[in-house]
Amino acid sequence: MMNVETIGLWAGAAWNALNDANGTLNVKGLKKATKLKEKEVYAAIGWLAREGKVNVAETETEVEVTLL
Repeated sequence: MMNVETIGLWAGAAWNALNDANGTLNVKGLKKATKLKEKEVYAAIGWLAREGKVNVAETETEVEVTLL
């Protein structure tokens, strides 16, 4: 179920994964590190981006997320 509390938990998992990876992962790396589905990873990224905790950069082949 997708609600605000659940998305917040996903965001915490994504932040921890980024922190453990020295601050940068792509979506595939986040999926692997957090065991979240792709839509869950994107919800987590959105949460973190809205809070000003990550930078999101899109290349031709992937989306890279970096802690601020």
